Amino acid sequence: MAKSQETFNKKEKEKKRRKKRQDKLERQRQRKVDKAERGAVPFEDMISYVDENGNLTSTPPDPAKKLKVKAEDIVLGVPPKEDLPEEEKIRNGRVKFFNEEKGYGFILDLGNNDSHFVHINNIAEPIRENDKVTFEVEMGPKGSNAVNVKLVVPE
Repeated sequence: MAKSQETFNKKEKEKKRRKKRQDKLERQRQRKVDKAERGAVPFEDMISYVDENGNLTSTPPDPAKKLKVKAEDIVLGVPPKEDLPEEEKIRNGRVKFFNEEKGYGFILDLGNNDSHFVHINNIAEPIRENDKVTFEVEMGPKGSNAVNVKLVVPE
């Protein structure tokens, strides 16, 4: 007579596998029962609205407070820079630094304390450090440049 190939250890492993599978099926059934007991949440209860102040609410917004916005009024990206009035284009400043050998320097705007680069080609007459000047501002590739720089004659 042949001896059985199943050992005690094999039988125990098979019992554990069956028990594990049975537990998994039981947990699945329990989840289904729990879900059915809770009941499905209606779609209307899941919706949130945004009021005119940007806060989330459960009530729909009042149609009377709705704003009409024209598509042309919406600006995508950076809004265009408005041109300054003619009197504000000419600014007063003081030469903070100027190197005559290299031909460049910086002018400190007295109105807003901004520093603007100035090149010798944009100067009407020779300037030195601490001279008071009038100039216009243009945007260059690396920042603001002072152009049409004129020396202010002290009175």
